[in-house]
Amino acid sequence: MQKRFSQACENNRLPILEQLQRLLKDSQQLLEIGSGTGQHASCFAPQLPNLLWHTSDVIQNHDSIIAWIQDTNAQNLKLPVTLRIGADPWPEGDFDAIYTANTAHIMQKDEVQLLMSLVAQHLPLGGVFCQYGPFTEKGQFSSESNLAFHQHLLSEGYGGYRDIDELRGWVAASGLQLSEVITMPANNLMLVWHKQ
Repeated sequence: MQKRFSQACENNRLPILEQLQRLLKDSQQLLEIGSGTGQHASCFAPQLPNLLWHTSDVIQNHDSIIAWIQDTNAQNLKLPVTLRIGADPWPEGDFDAIYTANTAHIMQKDEVQLLMSLVAQHLPLGGVFCQYGPFTEKGQFSSESNLAFHQHLLSEGYGGYRDIDELRGWVAASGLQLSEVITMPANNLMLVWHKQ
């Protein structure tokens, strides 16, 4: 079984974990959307013993996620379910926390809009959604490298960066509210949403 490795995941895991330990201290069941290689799940779950960490992604990524999970041997880390937003049903479970990293700029605009709607729909009152990655704020890129990466993503057929105000607008009537915008290393942000 092939374990894939992402250097970006390796670089950003400890700063993200520091935030998650604070933000998820009262959570019990978490759904990770887009578990990718599986590195984040295998790093974070053992350090968050208070919650059950459920992985998900498209089927092509399952082998790597499973390999990381098997090597981690954490009792609170669950095997991936198949989830492509807009194609697969929402996973079953009583998730009071949702986490996703580096997905919004890969997905198409309508997929991100649907993702925000589904999170708002399925999170219980008091639930938390931690959304990590690069975003624009009021249409502005935080660096020239972010602008260049956005343009590269568009040229490759990806959706590109989403703006925080755009995300906020999509869930304005849903009770999902942006409570924190945390500056992270390498021009990334952690958006913290709560269901009110």
